[in-house]
Amino acid sequence: QVQLVESGGGLVQAGGSLRLACAASGRTFSNYAMGWFRQSPGKEREFVAAIDRSGGSISYTDSVKGRFSISRDNAKNTVYLQMNSLKPEDTAVYYCARSRYGTYYYSYEEYNSWGQGTQVTVSS
Repeated sequence: QVQLVESGGGLVQAGGSLRLACAASGRTFSNYAMGWFRQSPGKEREFVAAIDRSGGSISYTDSVKGRFSISRDNAKNTVYLQMNSLKPEDTAVYYCARSRYGTYYYSYEEYNSWGQGTQVTVSS
């Protein structure tokens, strides 16, 4: 079972930036697509961004397009989420997840390994 460990969350003022990282254990990282999801209190887990196994295909939810950037370094078994121009509505626990496949999907049900989450709080 792969282990995913997120880091980089914190408290930032609106308009600021954070970079999340998710380090994966094991030797098969490059075989799978990776995704970032977020969840706020009282809300369902929401798709944020995903990247296929090679990094050649990427997708974002509309609310973060132009502000967030997902990338991966297969040599380091790590996926990143660069978050710029943060807004208070971006406040949530952010989770990285590994897809069941080399291509990504938007539903959290297609991801079978999850990190513990990292809190991102954006103050106004």
